[in-house]
Amino acid sequence: MRTLQALLGTEFPLIQAPMAGAQGSALALAVSGAGALGSLPAAMLTPDALRAELAVLAASGRPCNVNFFCHTPPEPDAAREAAWRATLAPYYAELGLDIAAVPAGAGRAPFSADLADLIAPFRPPVVSFHFGLPAPALLARVKAWGATVLSSATTVDEAVWLQAHGADAVIAQGLEAGGHRGHFLRHDLSEQMGTFALLPQVVRAVSVPVIAAGGIADAAGVRAARALGAAGVQVGTAYLCCPEATTTALHRAALHSDAARHTALTNVFTGRPARGIVNRVMRELGSLSAAAPEFPLATAAMAPLRAACEARGSADFSPLWAGQNTRGCRAVPAAELTRALAAGFEGVH
Repeated sequence: MRTLQALLGTEFPLIQAPMAGAQGSALALAVSGAGALGSLPAAMLTPDALRAELAVLAASGRPCNVNFFCHTPPEPDAAREAAWRATLAPYYAELGLDIAAVPAGAGRAPFSADLADLIAPFRPPVVSFHFGLPAPALLARVKAWGATVLSSATTVDEAVWLQAHGADAVIAQGLEAGGHRGHFLRHDLSEQMGTFALLPQVVRAVSVPVIAAGGIADAAGVRAARALGAAGVQVGTAYLCCPEATTTALHRAALHSDAARHTALTNVFTGRPARGIVNRVMRELGSLSAAAPEFPLATAAMAPLRAACEARGSADFSPLWAGQNTRGCRAVPAAELTRALAAGFEGVH
C-alpha cells in the first residue's frame, strides 16, 4: 500500500481540515507550503469565487485538497419551514427584524456535474467529500485526472462503504471533531464514537489508509493517533486562530474563552448536527431541535439573526464551530502550527 504522503504528494501525512466560512486559499497555501496538505472548502463558494480560488491554488504549484459536500438536497416542506419561522419569530421581534422578508434558499450546494466541469481544468490533486461520495459517474470524472479521493466516516460501516465505493483513503471522524458530522448511512448519533475508539476499529476494517480526525490539536495527539494505526491525521480547530484563517473576531474570542470548554452537537444553524461552542440560541432552543428543517434549509432563517447580532458585537446566533479540544488554538502563523503538529510524526513508523 502506498504511504499517505505518496497519495497526497506531501512531506507529512497531515491534512488541514476544510472549514467552510472560516478560511479560503490563504490558509490552504500556508499549510501546503509547510509540507502538509492544505484544503479549500468549496461548499459555500459561488462558481466565480471557486474558480478564482482554484486559480490561486493552481498557480502555487503546491499540493492541495478541494472539499465538497455531497448531500442529497431535501424536498421543500412548507409546514416545517413555517414551524421553524414561528420558533424563531420571538427573536426576530426582539431584534426588530421582519421574518417575512427572509428569502428561501439553501446556501450549500452538493457536488454536481457543473462543479465537475468547473474544477476539471484545474485538476486538483486531492478531492475530498463530506456526507459520503457523489454518484459513480461524477466520482469517475474526478478520478479521471488522477485525483486522490478522500471522504469522512463516522462509523465502521461508513468506512467500509467508502472503501467499497472508491475512496482512496478514509478520514475517521471522531465525535470530538468540530463542524458538521460526516455521517451519511444513518443519522443515529448514538452509533458514533470518539476518535480513539473509532480509529483502531476502522483501521482493522479497511485496507486503504485511515486518517484520524477529531480532538487532535498538538504533536502528542498526532503521536497517539499514529500509535493506534492512523496513516495520517486531519486537524481543523487548531488552525482557526491562525492569521491566515478568516475566522471572525467574535469566533476567535470564543475560542480563547472559558466558553470553549463547552461544545455540543447542534442542528439549529443548518439542520444537520455540527459541533460548536454552546451559545444563547443553542441553550434556548436545545442543541438538537426537532423544529429545524432538514440540512441545509435551516440556514436561511437563522442568517439574519446572526448578522444582526454580530453587528452588535454578539455571537448569540453565530455558529461557533469548534472541536472538543481547543487548547491548540493559537494566533500563530499556519506554517508554524503545521511544523509543530508534524513533530508528532518524528520517530513513528
